[in-house]
Amino acid sequence: MWYFVWILGLMLASAFTVLNLVGLERQAINKSELIN
Repeated sequence: MWYFVWILGLMLASAFTVLNLVGLERQAINKSELIN
């Protein structure tokens, strides 16, 4: 049961990281569009 909680935490952390990266990429794309 203990490992299940650990795996769940890892999945949440990785999903959060992916969402942050996607958000940063979108911000960078918007900024480059504004500059151009």
